[in-house]
Amino acid sequence: MEQRKLGNQGLEVSAIGLGCMGMSFGYGKPADKNEMIKLLHTAVERGITFFDTAEVYGPFINEELVGEVLPQFHGKIAIATKFGFNLDPKGGPNWTGLNSRPEHIKEVAEASLKRLSIEAIDLFYQHRVDPNVPIEDVAGAVKDLIQEGKVKYFGLSEAGVKNIRKAHAVQPVTALQSEYSLWWREPEAEIMPTLEELGIGFVPFSPLGKGFLTGKISEDTTFEKTDFRNSVPRFSSENRKANQAMVTLLEEIAIRKNVTPAQIAIAWLLAKKPWIVPIPGTTKLNRLDENLGAASVELTSADIKEIEEASSKIPIHGDRYPESNAKMIDR
Repeated sequence: MEQRKLGNQGLEVSAIGLGCMGMSFGYGKPADKNEMIKLLHTAVERGITFFDTAEVYGPFINEELVGEVLPQFHGKIAIATKFGFNLDPKGGPNWTGLNSRPEHIKEVAEASLKRLSIEAIDLFYQHRVDPNVPIEDVAGAVKDLIQEGKVKYFGLSEAGVKNIRKAHAVQPVTALQSEYSLWWREPEAEIMPTLEELGIGFVPFSPLGKGFLTGKISEDTTFEKTDFRNSVPRFSSENRKANQAMVTLLEEIAIRKNVTPAQIAIAWLLAKKPWIVPIPGTTKLNRLDENLGAASVELTSADIKEIEEASSKIPIHGDRYPESNAKMIDR
């Protein structure tokens, strides 16, 4: 698979990574562990070298899953994980808010290293900006971890331009992970020009709109009780019906290209910038192969123009997060 450089500090990874969250958290009950172990092995065989997890996914069980499979490949692959929440150390489901105090960051790093069974975290993200801790202090704490050899690269997630610049001045930021897709193009206004200026890579999560852009979700789809999409305004039955216009557009283009809507959505991201590495997640081998197939889809400048002009005319109904989560997004 094509390799891409994330940032200008030296991190090089596969053009498409794998978001591991859904294997353990967020989309209903955790998937079968043995099947996920097989999927992770297959991902490595297919050429994926970039895997994304976080302590909060479970909590902890996703890091443990990744740590059971991927350490044997460490050195050939990169593992990204995150800090930034107060969590029950026993692994309970409740978290009690943001916490990016420097001493906490270092505690999380030590715990994540043990769960992941590695000696250094390849990319350590602040999961969400903590308004109670100066971003310079956060960057300083990660800088200390890098100097100690426990972390290789520093990342931010859902951070705004001001905090990106402040953090980058203390410790160069290698990558920003934020939501970006044809369903959410806000980063194009200010975030992406800033990343390009500073030499920071971009890792879009939910590149398939939390599954919606695959075309496999309709107004009649029902989710498991513990699936977080039940609380997402954009996924109300009424809004799913209204938002089908976006899927219809992707389906029309996919038919012409003899590919799938999901592959068009990912290929569009890959075509935007050479320093963009999307991390679609899946629990199914056939979906893994489908997502990776997007790397072979060629979109011409005319295709890109058509997709963007047509999609920009389609109003998206519903917020991408419930109000409680939206408060944690840095502006």
